Amino acid sequence: MGNPKHTEVSVARQSPQRPDADEPELDDTTGAAEPDQAEETDRASAPVDRSLWDELRIDPVEIALPAGTGFTLRAYRPASSLTPTDVTERDQDDPFLARRQVVEEEDDETVVILDEELADEFADSDEDESTGRRATGKAEAEDETEADEAVTDETDDEEVPVFLSNRGKLLLFKTPESLVSFIRSGAPNDLSQLDSWNELSERVEPADIAPLDEDAYELDLVVENLRGGHDTWDSTLLIEAGEIARDISYALRLPAVLDMLSAGSSLDDLDEALRATTNGGIGAFMGRRRLKKIGAQTASLGWRTIVGKISAVVDWRD
Repeated sequence: MGNPKHTEVSVARQSPQRPDADEPELDDTTGAAEPDQAEETDRASAPVDRSLWDELRIDPVEIALPAGTGFTLRAYRPASSLTPTDVTERDQDDPFLARRQVVEEEDDETVVILDEELADEFADSDEDESTGRRATGKAEAEDETEADEAVTDETDDEEVPVFLSNRGKLLLFKTPESLVSFIRSGAPNDLSQLDSWNELSERVEPADIAPLDEDAYELDLVVENLRGGHDTWDSTLLIEAGEIARDISYALRLPAVLDMLSAGSSLDDLDEALRATTNGGIGAFMGRRRLKKIGAQTASLGWRTIVGKISAVVDWRD
């Protein structure tokens, strides 16, 4: 799917008149291009200026869902520099999530009653053993703490996705004009924490909202494509769908979707097999064999769930 082109063409009304003598006459098979057609062709063929996005490290993204197609923004930043989106309000509006949280709280409120006499009887015999265990446990705890800190530092340095979102909702705009209007409005959103946000709000124009091909995702076609069977599966479509679904589920805090796409899951196996088929050689052959073992119905049902969960956290803006 190509990027949408948004152009405004004005055509002046002219009264019919004979061509000037200096102008070349055209035969019946050759005609001059209409002014509006020529202008539209020039704009369509003109390269999109990416300097704004490259400088600010933010990208326009186009996402097609069953409910429609919309534009949004995405950036990648170190995890340590970002404040995750607040999903409290979103989860409270979901009766299933609210019920699960109540059950978890009830499970945590476990009361343990100890028999005092029994406890005193074993206290002395356990004291020496406990002293040794404490020393060993302290050393192990220190080692674990150092290991955890190393993992945390590595995780904090990793770049993670952040979208134009607010309170756990992904903001999608039907037109570039409405997206630019929102950016300039100063309305609260999760991208406003970026140091380049203010400059973007001052410089962005509707013509800049032209996502690259690799930033245009067709989630609306995934389920239907999978239902068609192994021979019709579109590797590019499905691989890109997995990429945007992972980004959204991380940034919007959708653990259920992350689990469905996590390493070792059936949908992750599908993704790896599809990637292998695009590499050529023996790897492509093995990838096609692996695809044959993945059930089309299972894959389509899994992706239908994912698309549904992503659609549920979209806030459409006109």
